[in-house]
Amino acid sequence: MSDTIKYIGVDDLDIDLFESQYVVPEGMSYNSYLIDDEKIAVLDTADRRKGEEWKANLKAALNGRQPDYLVAHHMEPDHAALIAWMLETYPNLQLVCSAQAVKMLPNFFEGVNFEGRVMTVKEGDTLSLGQHELKFIGAAMIHWPEVIMSYDSLDKVLFSADAFGKFGALVNETDDWACEARRYYFNICGKYGSQVQMVMKKLAAIDVQAICPLHGPVLKGEQLAAAIKLYDTWSKYEPESEGILIAYASIHGGTAAAAERLGEILREKGAPKVVVSDLSRDDMAEVIEDAFRYPTVVVAASSYDAGVFPVMHDFLYHLQIKNYQKRRFAIIENGSWAPTAGKVMRSMIEALKDCEIVEPMVTIRSRMKAADEPLLEQLADALLKK
Repeated sequence: MSDTIKYIGVDDLDIDLFESQYVVPEGMSYNSYLIDDEKIAVLDTADRRKGEEWKANLKAALNGRQPDYLVAHHMEPDHAALIAWMLETYPNLQLVCSAQAVKMLPNFFEGVNFEGRVMTVKEGDTLSLGQHELKFIGAAMIHWPEVIMSYDSLDKVLFSADAFGKFGALVNETDDWACEARRYYFNICGKYGSQVQMVMKKLAAIDVQAICPLHGPVLKGEQLAAAIKLYDTWSKYEPESEGILIAYASIHGGTAAAAERLGEILREKGAPKVVVSDLSRDDMAEVIEDAFRYPTVVVAASSYDAGVFPVMHDFLYHLQIKNYQKRRFAIIENGSWAPTAGKVMRSMIEALKDCEIVEPMVTIRSRMKAADEPLLEQLADALLKK
């Protein structure tokens, strides 16, 4: 990082599911930093999975010295699992965190006595280390209520907690930060766009030359500028790219055929980008990412148990809990004797904020037939008209 800011984080190449739900074929990084000044501050710890590696990195960076402060920006266990070990190992260490984090400490560290060992900070408070001074920035609900960020005024570095993070271990890092950062943002922080916007306004008032997130690479230069621009777009729930997502839930292939055919028709008619996703087989988190990325979503699903095929219900439920908004939808339903999927999907879409349903809804009976083709053409025209 610099002569006085050192990276002491670790990569996790063994993890299969982050938060037990997101596939991470490229692993994860648990980032942690050490500021070596008159006073030494350790910024966050790591996941217990990689605890021994992190302890070794810490001891190497300390080079025989004792840390004075441990700043806990976020209490989630992938960053805070070693707090109790730190306090036990370094008797003069002070834990620095928000008041909300103090309330959470007993939840994770039963029986640990924190009396006299915690320094509570809030928005605008500072911590002097010597040449370095950390100024704290409130970042509640990004994506937990206790989150704080800190800004080093000497090197103009923002320690951003989970914000600006991404999936993937650093050893596997590529130049395409946005791909896995986008999937990470919408699935983990996406619900909290208004809170992200509040923090973005705070960051606009300070000179940030580098961002150090708790996951993913340090952001500088053009990559930093691009990341800030994307976060502004994402947190306003605005589409990032022109395109149409077709997400389908098919039991025996009939709905899949209709969805694929609509995709072909849209491409033939000049649609700039069409993404077709199988909700039963594709990574749900990636489909959620695409739903946020593009302005238009077509949902196609089979009827099931007088409702909708479960993976489609799961997809629309995910959109609901992520505060999805400002998009257009179209609906294709399939039913062999009493189609119900369309009614259920329409109801779930209507519960979303500022979302429009493009007509006509197309109903397929088991398998696509010649008579269905004009209906798909009509729907494609309606989607491309605006």
